[in-house]
Amino acid sequence: MIFTRKTWKLLNNRLKCLAIARLNDRRCLQSSVHSDAPTVEVNFSNGRNMTISSGKLARFANGTAVCQMGDTAVMVTAVAKAKPTPGQNFMPLVVDYRLKNAASGRIPMNFMRRELGPSEKEILSARLIDRSLRPLFNKDYRNETQLVCNMLAMDAVHSPDVLAINAASMALSLSDIPWNGPIGAVRVGLCDGEVLINPTRRELQSSQLDLVVSATKQNLVVMLEGKGNVVLMQDLLKAIKQGTREAQFIIHEIERLQKSYGRQKRTVDAMPEPEPEIVQAVRSMCEMRLREIFQDEQHDKLSRDMAVNDVRANVIDKVWSSYPDIEPAAIGEEFNRTCRLIFRELIFERNRRCDGRDYDSLRNINCQVDMYKPLHGSALFQRGQTQVFCTVSLDSPESAMKLDTLAALESGGLKAKNFMLHYEFPPYATGEVGRIGPLGRRELGHGALAERSLLPTLPHDYPFTVRLTSEVLESNGSSSMASVCGGSLALMDAGVPVTAPAAGVAIGLVTKYENDDTKHLQDYRILTDILGIEDYMGDMDMKVAGTRKGFTAIQADLKIPGIPLKVVMESLQKATDAKSKILDIMGEAIREPRKYRKDCWPVSENLSVEPHQRSQLIGPSGLHMKRIYLETGASLTPADDSNFTVFAPSQAAMDEAKELIDGYMQKERVPDLEFGGIYSAKITELRDTGVMVILYPSMPPALLHNSQLDQRKIAHPSVLGLEVGQDIQVKYFGRDPVSGFMRLSRKVLQGPAIGITRSHNKVAATAAADESSSSSS
Repeated sequence: MIFTRKTWKLLNNRLKCLAIARLNDRRCLQSSVHSDAPTVEVNFSNGRNMTISSGKLARFANGTAVCQMGDTAVMVTAVAKAKPTPGQNFMPLVVDYRLKNAASGRIPMNFMRRELGPSEKEILSARLIDRSLRPLFNKDYRNETQLVCNMLAMDAVHSPDVLAINAASMALSLSDIPWNGPIGAVRVGLCDGEVLINPTRRELQSSQLDLVVSATKQNLVVMLEGKGNVVLMQDLLKAIKQGTREAQFIIHEIERLQKSYGRQKRTVDAMPEPEPEIVQAVRSMCEMRLREIFQDEQHDKLSRDMAVNDVRANVIDKVWSSYPDIEPAAIGEEFNRTCRLIFRELIFERNRRCDGRDYDSLRNINCQVDMYKPLHGSALFQRGQTQVFCTVSLDSPESAMKLDTLAALESGGLKAKNFMLHYEFPPYATGEVGRIGPLGRRELGHGALAERSLLPTLPHDYPFTVRLTSEVLESNGSSSMASVCGGSLALMDAGVPVTAPAAGVAIGLVTKYENDDTKHLQDYRILTDILGIEDYMGDMDMKVAGTRKGFTAIQADLKIPGIPLKVVMESLQKATDAKSKILDIMGEAIREPRKYRKDCWPVSENLSVEPHQRSQLIGPSGLHMKRIYLETGASLTPADDSNFTVFAPSQAAMDEAKELIDGYMQKERVPDLEFGGIYSAKITELRDTGVMVILYPSMPPALLHNSQLDQRKIAHPSVLGLEVGQDIQVKYFGRDPVSGFMRLSRKVLQGPAIGITRSHNKVAATAAADESSSSSS
């Protein structure tokens, strides 16, 4: 069949009309479905309200929700691919959380004037949402899923991160994505022993606790993330209980909407189960050997992993030779399931762990401080096969990290950070080859947790900026908590006056339950100071840090859909006991901040300068300050009009800087002028507004205004016959309190003699005497 040009044109028009008709039909269907946009209002026990709505915005997404509290509104969209990626054995969940300047009526102050890459705060908030949602996805769900958190509006009162968690919970609940939610999340504060639910930013500034609690129905805790100013254990437990109860209000309202407006969930294709013969063959070949490996207390991380890998390779080879139709990858997956099952069974059977410890024992701990002399503070913390090297650098307040507008808004108005903890996890820490490049999300999260743990122990008025680096040299579990221990030792070695030493520990959990009913656990074991393999094979990783008196940070991540409050309370008690033991061991290395000074420690002093001498100290275009810095390394920072902060890298540099400063300040002796005194002034310049005069040779010229030259009103000083170099008498009235300029007057002297003329210049004094004698004659 031959198509002419006209036929092709008609066919294209027909196809376009058909596409437009289909699009209109789809829009009509969506408008009919979403015409009645569901909205709920959650009422908390303290009278505050949260509004969650859906069905009005972003209708092409699988699920959309907008959560609003006050004038802060966050929209979260959930989109998932229709089919999983072949060969994928994990759940690819991506959470994008961005703080937009437009949502708060601001313009980004970078060169492009638009939002660039994600900031540290945005990455941490995205991790917070991910950790709250991931445990409730079906274990067989493998479809790529993306959650996008879009800031619609932001005020300076409510934080959007908790709102984003609740919006994501509703978006997933109303969508067709298979998710076993909903969950509810609240922020909990503590002020004067009273628990605050969803406190404002101003309330958080005076709160001892900033805790985010994510929970599912039946009061099951899914995620904990918080920081505190040495919070007592009973107060922390009370806050967790109250937060879990308040989250039930959110869950109840989302469930009510889900029953009325929720879409039918997709059917999840279960992962293909291997044949019983394969399961039996894998278990029979590896069970005895794996049990022997996991009960051998002489194994360390590397030898245990190598032994398990040898067994895996041997089992896959033998089973594949007997069943050539089965893919080796499927045999490997079955081996992994069997290995995990045997490891967990042994914990319940033996009441001991793979390294021979009981449930509450710590690994061997070794601490060293003052490793290298040039360092301001240093410490090496070794716990089992986890080794962390921490260093402290002290610098001037100018080195504090300046925060942008949105970051300062999120941090409660803090414009600069004078304490920073940078966490590094190189690939050799686990014996691997890898690329060392940009900081990953994991490193950011671990570093932020360790920083929150140590920040409450630092003094608020410390005159230096503190940078603490934590480099993980060996890792076999809980490197972030080892960073807390090593960082506290390094701070004390650097002489930082911390209020108390801090330590951290990781708590694990192994459970038995059926049909995803984690409310009624059949059995469970809480493990103190977990290994890397126990973290991988277990169900929980709870990191707890604090001083001997109370908690400073907590982070709990789960792999199961929630745990009862009873298990959370027991885990916190185990962490408290372990924390006290670790602090006792750390005290053997150093118990309090170092008293005697190190030669390498920096020095900071205050320097008082009269306002009229600032220019003499600073020099033309800051020349004197630049010279002081280049020659001695000392920097001068103006605190106010009459005070400077002098920072020097050592005492020797401070002494040298003081010599230069004294030279600049005492180069010319400045006479003390008496208020109301009459002085001889020399004219240096004629201006339209008056004359510039000096009272002594090294004085910067001061303006004697036309209004103060004569009793008569004059427009230019030349009408009085004044010339450059001429000496005149003026009266001194001190300095202006705002500008610091001299206040001089000549017209008040035009009349009877009221004083004796004084001069700080010998030549000027002689001329003044001649002028006085001639006028009297």
